[in-house]
Amino acid sequence: MSDLPLVRDMQASAPPVGLALSRAGVTGVQKAIRIRRGDHEILMAAEIDCTVDLARDQKGVHMSRFPELFDEAIDEVVLGQGLLVEVLADRIASQIVERQNALRAEVRIVARWPQRRRTPVTGLETQEIVSLIGIAAAGGKGSRRVVGVEATGINACPCAQDLVRARAYERLEEAGFGADAERILELVPIATHNQRGRGTLLVGTTHELDAEDLSGIVERSMSAPVYELLKRPDELFVVEHAHLQPRFVEDSVRVAIRELLESKPGLDDGDFVLSRQVNLETIHDHDVVAERWGTVAEIRRELQGGEPSIRQTTLEDWLRGLPSA
Repeated sequence: MSDLPLVRDMQASAPPVGLALSRAGVTGVQKAIRIRRGDHEILMAAEIDCTVDLARDQKGVHMSRFPELFDEAIDEVVLGQGLLVEVLADRIASQIVERQNALRAEVRIVARWPQRRRTPVTGLETQEIVSLIGIAAAGGKGSRRVVGVEATGINACPCAQDLVRARAYERLEEAGFGADAERILELVPIATHNQRGRGTLLVGTTHELDAEDLSGIVERSMSAPVYELLKRPDELFVVEHAHLQPRFVEDSVRVAIRELLESKPGLDDGDFVLSRQVNLETIHDHDVVAERWGTVAEIRRELQGGEPSIRQTTLEDWLRGLPSA
């Protein structure tokens, strides 16, 4: 019986069009990973995206090898010591470059992290789910990695609150409380419409950062945190707290960046920061979004009164090691 003909390596063959691709790979791969948070290891469900730069003379990448490498890297973590999510992303990206003979690989891991905390008044223990984000890019000149979180909170709209306050003042004057109107408004929370917000904070650095610290920064950047479990005293606290600290979506982005840099003074000038806030509107059919990104040096300079950078360094630029303007 004659031998079967050898199967060709189709991925290494010539493509129909000689054009390099910026990204090619797999997305939405579901895996269970074990991550270290402080002194504890937690098993989490994670979604992994991985891409490589594809040369103009290469038809495709070996897609089946991506999940194999994920499993190898994850098995090392599960069987050995738990890693930080950004370190795991870095490990996978470096292995992809080596195994796929790629010039560059980029990996993004989003894990669902159960965070336990207590309600603000009754002190009941509750579990909140935070997205833990690890991003890494590896190439011939080494690798860069990013750690981040996405957390939920509530924002009370300052604009609507100011309108309600002005109308309430008019009504108090009409009812004969003119002399006491201002004092009454200081004592009574002023109504406004609320927005549930999703805040994201990414930090590109070699320093080890705690995800719980980052999620706290994101939550404090909004008008008030939210809780899965709330008794009536807790609900009253959250509502009053939110209305005493009204914030726009833009305010949350700026506050998060300021607190990050104030609480982490050891961040290097060349490190990267991205703050993003999306608020789900309640009185409009659309949602609202705000973002700021840049190196720590760019942002520090502006916070200290300097002129904004001509071009703010993007996450893509930073991961590729491109110089800022």
